[in-house]
Amino acid sequence: MAEAVAEEISALSAIYCDKDEFELLETSDTVGAIFRIQIAVDGGSERILLKLQFHLPIEYPSCLPDISVSCERLTRKQCLAIKHALLEKATLLISGPMVHELIVWLQHNFTAINEKSANPRTPDCQSEQGGHAELWTALLLLDHMRAKSKYMKTIEKWTSDLGLTGRLFMGKWILILLQGRKRNIKDYVILQKTSKVDVDSSGKKCKEKMMQVLREIQMPSSYQQIPTFEIKDYSSQEDLKKEFELAGLSELYLELVHMLV
Repeated sequence: MAEAVAEEISALSAIYCDKDEFELLETSDTVGAIFRIQIAVDGGSERILLKLQFHLPIEYPSCLPDISVSCERLTRKQCLAIKHALLEKATLLISGPMVHELIVWLQHNFTAINEKSANPRTPDCQSEQGGHAELWTALLLLDHMRAKSKYMKTIEKWTSDLGLTGRLFMGKWILILLQGRKRNIKDYVILQKTSKVDVDSSGKKCKEKMMQVLREIQMPSSYQQIPTFEIKDYSSQEDLKKEFELAGLSELYLELVHMLV
């Protein structure tokens, strides 16, 4: 277990020291650390107990923690809303200890998060015209990828955490095609630029400073979103063109070729 993670766990166990508040579930050099924290939040007429389980991977704090939320007084939908809110907040705290700050933030914002999950038709996730969730597509270009296996797993984790779909194209160009809510795509870009996701020529962890956002567009309501995020290898421009055509993005491919060739 990394020293930074060990120090954070030590601090958390000291802060949440009452009975049943903190429970360390697992630590190892391969898994990282898994622990559970129980907190009380203001539910209006009553105090509600939340159980928050955190998994800090070995790459933490250069990557987001895994978070699960459970509560006997809340529905699964409400628990998922809390989880997604915590992960969105975590993208702003990347590269430093964040668990305690996330918990304090949740205690102050629980009511707003809960009300939003009960009434999802809010401006930040709905279009002005018809109340349908807005779908955006972004195309990113990576300069290089030395630690490929770890890098690709990190990309898959980030897209899963943020509810994004799309493709990672590996070939002459390294391209990331993302689809989802605009705010979640923005959070992904922040993670990509601020996290130590690769290694330099000397093997030292480094940030992706050369990444470019080639295109970011809102999709028409008739467009069918790519259902999953997958890694695709391609050996020629024709292979890449076919992938874009299958995704219904032929025009975006033509723009891409114009920009890169």
